[in-house]
Amino acid sequence: MTAPAAARPEDARRVLLARPRGYCAGVERAVVTVEKALEAYGAPVYVRKQIVHNAHVVRRLQERGAVFVEETAEVPEGAIVVFSAHGVAPVVHAEAAARGLRTIDATCPLVTKVHLEARRFAADDYDIVLIGHDGHEEVVGTTGEAPAHIHLVDGARDAAGVAVRDPHKVAYLSQTTLSVDETEQTVAALRERFPALQGPPSADICYATSNRQLAVKEIAQDADLVLVVGSANSSNSVRLVEVALAAGARAAHLVDDADHLVAEWLDGVRTVGVTSGASVPDHLVFEVLAWLAELGYGDVTEVESARERLQFALPPELRRDLRSVAVGSPERGSRLPARAMPVLDGGY
Repeated sequence: MTAPAAARPEDARRVLLARPRGYCAGVERAVVTVEKALEAYGAPVYVRKQIVHNAHVVRRLQERGAVFVEETAEVPEGAIVVFSAHGVAPVVHAEAAARGLRTIDATCPLVTKVHLEARRFAADDYDIVLIGHDGHEEVVGTTGEAPAHIHLVDGARDAAGVAVRDPHKVAYLSQTTLSVDETEQTVAALRERFPALQGPPSADICYATSNRQLAVKEIAQDADLVLVVGSANSSNSVRLVEVALAAGARAAHLVDDADHLVAEWLDGVRTVGVTSGASVPDHLVFEVLAWLAELGYGDVTEVESARERLQFALPPELRRDLRSVAVGSPERGSRLPARAMPVLDGGY
């Protein structure tokens, strides 16, 4: 990272900082699940896939003793394995059971909701159009719930090619981290072809994705440049860049951290918008703000578009074992956080 000389006071510019940003309830639950599993069982604790799509979070957990693997076959028989926040197909649960693995399912409850909807529509013999990105772990897991019934589409243009058995028995579901606007366009295209199209009782795109897109829209309309902190494999982070550009930002860039910032991006820029994906710890955002401040962008205004109070309980199998730890070692158990059941805010 190369930075130019600090700007003169008369050249000071401003930063609009989006809120909400960063960790959502599902990500926090998943990360804390691995942390508490390491406390309760000791290292190593195996994790199938990245627990969340953020390189910094994965690296920090590796330093504490988490071992990340691609498939359950890589986990020693009888060991503990945590399933990531993105969810897994039933076949993965079966593979783990066959290997005698002790599983902790950190699937985000809002992803589990989509899995349950897929099972319900499949049980009623519907063709299911799943809106999502081919190969994304969440899509792979959802498809695995009803592979014979699910058709994957990635955008409105794909809707024209969907072939179903009965146009009167078609339902749609979606990946939870998509662009809200683009998904609405895809649903509209599907409904033109299938007027009887059924949908989930409530939106599959999660509250955190929707809120972060709303927040970046609000800052993008007044920003020359939007910086989104997040990893390249984070679907919701990539969508924030797209949403920022569509909302009026002249430029938008995705960066893993402050080391990936480019000083030339600031040429001619008076207002910088800053936000982060749902799997990004806030200290990475603060490092970006510090870099900007050194260059004269020290006037930071936080723009709040929604408030979030949602929390999820830890996975039941982990809570059970943590209670045992607490009984056996009061000092250790006292460090465990109280976990509320979900409290919904803002209509979600």
